Amino acid sequence: MKAQPKTHPLQTALLHARLHDPFSYLGWHRQHGQTVVRVFRPHDAHVWIKTAIGFEPMQCIHPEGIFEWSGESMPTMPYRLRAEQKGNAAIVYETYDPYAFAPQISDHDLYLFNEGKLWQAYRTLGAHQVSNAGITGTRFAVWAPNAERVSVIGDFNRWDGRVHPMKVHHASGVWELFIPELPPDSLYKFEIRNRDSGAIMIKTDPYARRCELRPQTAALTSAGNTYAWQDAAWLNHRNNWDWLHAPLNILELHAGSWKRHPDGHFYTYRELAEHLLPYVQEMGYTHVELLPVSEHPLDESWGYQTTGYFAVTSRYGTPDDFKFFVDACHQSGIGVILDWVPAHFPQDSFALARFDGTALYEHEDPRLGFHQDWGTYIFNFGRNEVKSFLLSSAHFWLSEFHLDGLRVDAVASMLYLDYSRKEGEWLPNQYGGRENLAAIDFLRELNVMVHAEFPGALTLAEESTAWPGVSRPTYTGGLGFSMKWNMGWMHDTLSYMHQDPIFRRYHHDQLTFSQLYAYSENFVLPFSHDEVVHGKGSLFNKMPGDDWQKFANVRLLLTFQMTWPGKKLNFMGNEFAQRQEWRVNGELDWGLLQQPLHAGVQAVVRDLNRCYKTIPALHQLEFTADGFQWIDCQDVEQSVISYLRRAKDGSFAVVVLNFTPVPRTGYRIGVPASGAYQEIFNSDSAYYGGSNLGNLGKIASVPMPWMGFPDSIAITLPPLAGVVFALQN
Repeated sequence: MKAQPKTHPLQTALLHARLHDPFSYLGWHRQHGQTVVRVFRPHDAHVWIKTAIGFEPMQCIHPEGIFEWSGESMPTMPYRLRAEQKGNAAIVYETYDPYAFAPQISDHDLYLFNEGKLWQAYRTLGAHQVSNAGITGTRFAVWAPNAERVSVIGDFNRWDGRVHPMKVHHASGVWELFIPELPPDSLYKFEIRNRDSGAIMIKTDPYARRCELRPQTAALTSAGNTYAWQDAAWLNHRNNWDWLHAPLNILELHAGSWKRHPDGHFYTYRELAEHLLPYVQEMGYTHVELLPVSEHPLDESWGYQTTGYFAVTSRYGTPDDFKFFVDACHQSGIGVILDWVPAHFPQDSFALARFDGTALYEHEDPRLGFHQDWGTYIFNFGRNEVKSFLLSSAHFWLSEFHLDGLRVDAVASMLYLDYSRKEGEWLPNQYGGRENLAAIDFLRELNVMVHAEFPGALTLAEESTAWPGVSRPTYTGGLGFSMKWNMGWMHDTLSYMHQDPIFRRYHHDQLTFSQLYAYSENFVLPFSHDEVVHGKGSLFNKMPGDDWQKFANVRLLLTFQMTWPGKKLNFMGNEFAQRQEWRVNGELDWGLLQQPLHAGVQAVVRDLNRCYKTIPALHQLEFTADGFQWIDCQDVEQSVISYLRRAKDGSFAVVVLNFTPVPRTGYRIGVPASGAYQEIFNSDSAYYGGSNLGNLGKIASVPMPWMGFPDSIAITLPPLAGVVFALQN
């Protein structure tokens, strides 16, 4: 005869998936001097528990699958169960009861998490293979303070939210459950019931280390960290790296569209290492910067609509595959920077948005919490647990993947409460201002943490306004970034180059203006991905004139960038004058390199990169006025500028740029020392596809004062070209 269901409020809550504290009903308890063990196995017909005398049957006290055993003594802890599946008596298996294991997360970690100070929250929250009471399994933990009930669901429990409800650490809002003997690569999510509305959310783990391939969205458990790194020499060098005075030349790339297989499918991280690294080394770059490889559902977002802040995207392989890529880069002498997106996150219902039925990671008020331009939510930087989440994400990428820096996306949108908003669409801060004080504090904490925890690692701000001190130390009132993208220089320069050369004389200040602020920050000079999409045209197609002039202008533009003060960044394809805009759904037009003029631009970039890396005057003093001196910035009518770049030891390079298609012979410039000047670079060389007009051999200076200098040289200045001279000893 079947047992009749017992009426009990906790039992009712369990069966209706509303049990707030599962340990109050499930697991072992002392009742009336006896030990009672209670389990919920809704998919099993019979259950036995292992005691000192062997496996004893448990009584089914509710037909939905609640089983109970009682005895005078305790079963061996943690107790083992044997179960027979419903509908298939042939399937009998053994397991441990999750509710036989005590929680593991310490009060100290929970305190730091709630204070916004748990920089390694990824070691506490999420899914981790651990040992509990000598048994290996997976510990799950998630923050959901407004939940009535949170359960782990997955392929191991038929995605049934009743089976594995979690225990809440009440003051913290963190829920925890250890599931023994759960194998790696098990699919899982969290099922969350809001305590006020009763709404049920199915959410991917915010701290997941690995996710299914899109369009699927479940997380996967891991087997722990098993990768054997081989980059100790690189990291030791980085710890003492004087990056302020070292060459930094970055190739920005999108992992899914740099190259693809002939059938269109992606290179894996390991294949990318095999094909990309020889190219990067040959071209003379010092670093690669990856558009976000954190997990994201939509290819067309380029990774900027992040849903997995601790998960490397599965599009290109596993976390170990990505570690292999970074490791290979380091062993090849190449640093790796990651584009990181803490400013906003997408509305996808499976991810962070209204995570526990409330605005948890975001603000409730859309005037604070919603970015209208991008259709995304803005992080609530003033919430401590959100700070722990984001700081831990930054720490995770740098620690787990040995990355050499983070490019922080959309910093301007974080700093201003009224960013891209009209009157009435934003709320001022407590002092009535437009500054996002919480975001400012967060950015400062981020930079202090990164520079303290990872010596030599860089933080680069994409910040497009005149906010002061972005790359100045926090103790002086700055934000603490290592460097800032010089968006003003980029936009001014591209605007100038877009002009027909005959009209450039009217825009000369766009070339020279940046010297008025060039040393107010540690600047990176970018020609980024944002400038070659959305109808803006490729770098090549921004240039005026016929094909010859376009190529000459591109070569000139890149010469200007590589000789102007500031670290360097170029998006993939710029280095060989890609004609089409960047397309995320295909690879670069590598076939263009069969054409001499495109190969010529590539050769220009390769030689410029080597000049930049090997000539101290071009990189040692990029952030101070000591490294730069105008020769002539006022030759407006001829659209020519000339300047010196200096090194610490006083050595220098002479740079002269002609922004018109008119060759100029006998063009006199002042020089700081007498002697013979060797033309070491000429963007008009026939080798690059130019007209081959230039200065063969050495040019001897003459003691003719010019432009405030004691000596001068008369040079041949090619059309739409730049030349670089060095004093020969």
